[in-house]
Amino acid sequence: MITKDELRKIVILGYLTDSMMEKLIPLVERIHLNEQDYLFRQGDLAEKFFMLNRGKVLLEQRISDKMTVSIESIRPGYSIGWSSMMTGGLQPYSRYTSDAICTEPCELFAISGEDLNNLLDADHDMGYMISRRLIRVISVSYTHLRAHETKEEISYAVFCLKRGGGGGGGGGGGGGG
Repeated sequence: MITKDELRKIVILGYLTDSMMEKLIPLVERIHLNEQDYLFRQGDLAEKFFMLNRGKVLLEQRISDKMTVSIESIRPGYSIGWSSMMTGGLQPYSRYTSDAICTEPCELFAISGEDLNNLLDADHDMGYMISRRLIRVISVSYTHLRAHETKEEISYAVFCLKRGGGGGGGGGGGGGG
């Protein structure tokens, strides 16, 4: 059984009251994954929201069939899969926007995005608290992602490289980039 103390270590849940935790706990499952296991893949239906208790998860985005970029490393206490909460109304489902792969054995807490949304709709105080913290997480992730994009733009400007290809030089060179 998952305890309130375990869930309080998760950043977005840390400020929930005991009664809120008691409503949440029955909906949460504990899962274990091994190193190199995928939690989800880019484009999969976003059905679950995950909170990392132990281990490390790497988020990667496939830019093309031949190129994958590491976006972020998730450490214990943080959550991933928030696309699962972006459903309802005119958007009956959402999809994960990256791959999530365990870089070491992991223990996570998982909750159905639909169940979590229903709980937050039923308990507006909890909905407000989690939504506020989730907005911060999304904001930090977006800022982090933009910082990577800025570095990439600078690299292209400094090294005079074009997107999608390497320097190359006379016949048959190039590649990566």
